[in-house]
Amino acid sequence: MFTKMKNPYEILEINENASQEEIKKAYRTLAKRYHPDQYGNNPLKDLAEDKMREINEAYDYLMKNPSKGTYDSRSDNAYSGSNSSIYQSVENDIYNGNIRNAESVLMGIKTRDAQWHYLMGILNMRRAWYNDAYNNLTTACSLDPNNFKYQNALNKLRGMNNSYRQPYYDTRRRDDICNICATLYCLDCLCDCGDCGGC
Repeated sequence: MFTKMKNPYEILEINENASQEEIKKAYRTLAKRYHPDQYGNNPLKDLAEDKMREINEAYDYLMKNPSKGTYDSRSDNAYSGSNSSIYQSVENDIYNGNIRNAESVLMGIKTRDAQWHYLMGILNMRRAWYNDAYNNLTTACSLDPNNFKYQNALNKLRGMNNSYRQPYYDTRRRDDICNICATLYCLDCLCDCGDCGGC
């Protein structure tokens, strides 16, 4: 996430009078350029993840504060929501591997909004608790359906789930085995021999 000292317009490389459409266009362009999936095992992947988090935060801020026109870096209300600094700290803990502290802070937050569910989903992904992560990210997306960051995280989890499960839970294989068993049973009944080997 970006700090209060950075201007979201500068992060998105647009001027402060940009329209909502210009903001969205800039976001899409930068998201394509810095999306970590493009970097594979490249050492720059970590930097791309950091940049993408910064871009997402800048975009979220500008979408939630459309009438601002200018950005006051001295403002105490640089981010909307009373838990924004707490969420920033939690996200830093998650990405630095301090899972216990992140969970402790999240569990102390009473209002469980979309950002809370997103962070809990990311935390659960780090733990490899994929069912819980899926539930949290689905809730985050339903509470804030236009948030690209939440949608990307959910899509990434779905992709991980599909690649993991496919070799072990291929429905075609199950159907083939059932068809073979049903065919053998029918043959056994037709032959009226009591077992398939006697036919």
